[in-house]
Amino acid sequence: MTSLILTALGLLLLLGLWAVVSYNGLVQVRNACKNAFSQIDVQLKRRYDLIPNLMETAKAYMHHERDTLEAIALARTAALAAREEVTRHPGEAAAMQGLAAAESGLGASMGRFWGLSESYPELRSNQNMMQLSEELTATENKISFARQSYNDAVMKYNTRIESFPGNLFAGIFRFIAATPFEVAEDHERAAVKVSFD
Repeated sequence: MTSLILTALGLLLLLGLWAVVSYNGLVQVRNACKNAFSQIDVQLKRRYDLIPNLMETAKAYMHHERDTLEAIALARTAALAAREEVTRHPGEAAAMQGLAAAESGLGASMGRFWGLSESYPELRSNQNMMQLSEELTATENKISFARQSYNDAVMKYNTRIESFPGNLFAGIFRFIAATPFEVAEDHERAAVKVSFD
């Protein structure tokens, strides 16, 4: 009788350890997703901070492009709001889709801006504009790398919560699938081309 009780206690202890290890593994991959998104967040904030400086520099030269500059300001405001929502709810599908849509709108506005700026040789030769465009290009590259890292972390997390035994604990402890940061528009897939040579 005593050996049966000891065996049962041993099995319960092993089951408990297995549950703890599985739960902690889920927490670890979920936190890796949050950390990976925070790297995107840092670069998005940097981009959003650079855009007003870029617009101020351009205003002095692009007097007739007020609509384009206003469109960028509105798109930036929408992207900031979407970024805040994702920061509060990282990985949630609706928040990530909102950010992707806002980023798409900002990308389209910035694309129009870069196209129009080609018509202003004085603007292209402005030292401040050249420096800002270099910083913006570097930031865009960092966003791309951070987005890839985040999407890799999301894939690992989602695989863990969908696979056995993670799926058992994911359901019990309400680990929900994370949403990758997908590029919404084809024009975003193209590399940002900023040149003031």
